[in-house]
Amino acid sequence: MDVVRAIEENAAELLMAMGEAGGGSQRVDGRAAWTIGGSPIDYHNAVVRASDTGVVAESLAELKKHDVPGTWHVGPSTQIDRTALTAAGFVAAGSEPGMAVRITELTAPRDVPGLEITRITDDDGVATWEETLAQGFGEGEREARWVASTYRRLGYGDPWRHYLGWLDGTPVGTATVFLGAGVAGLYFVMTVPAMRRRGIGAAITYGVLREAGPEYGVLGSSAAGRPVYEALGFREYCTIDLYEWTGWSTSAG
Repeated sequence: MDVVRAIEENAAELLMAMGEAGGGSQRVDGRAAWTIGGSPIDYHNAVVRASDTGVVAESLAELKKHDVPGTWHVGPSTQIDRTALTAAGFVAAGSEPGMAVRITELTAPRDVPGLEITRITDDDGVATWEETLAQGFGEGEREARWVASTYRRLGYGDPWRHYLGWLDGTPVGTATVFLGAGVAGLYFVMTVPAMRRRGIGAAITYGVLREAGPEYGVLGSSAAGRPVYEALGFREYCTIDLYEWTGWSTSAG
């Protein structure tokens, strides 16, 4: 398997599907692929593929048309001069290591007594998932509300699998597995702040991937999460660089 390709394509498929569910404008052709306008969150108004510098200006025009912030996700398959992005007003916003592990080779984390992992199957479950994610992920309640709204539209069957981690009956963690590009992509892994450093995130990651099915699990890691994933057996295969346009201060044109 081409693991680098799978890392990029799994993330692209997830972003495109969520953006479409949010009502975004979709573009998929030989020059670019993006979803723009379906989210208030810059990360999810996403350019996921491009092979022509000319689409930088076109993506900026689309962001302005919808009056939303947005992000280019620039991985190994994006073949453009990145100075075109900064010249247009996109700002380098960090990088995510694209990581993967053969699921049969995952290293079991330490046991967390009292932890139970359940899969969400209905709107009531995703409401609890939303409340939990809002406590410590990304833009908090704003992002959690939007993500949960797309999940309701996308449904609860494959390729979407959403999970809650419960500690002694209280929801303390979240995760989503997205099956695409022949792999299991792991997203929205979060432990509520008061319960961190107990191994909950590692235990949820291990538990949901062990039952996923595909040969490989893949993810884009935060800096804080990377040591956790490396301890489970993940390693970096590529880097996804993020270029952000907020629409308020640094944009050109």
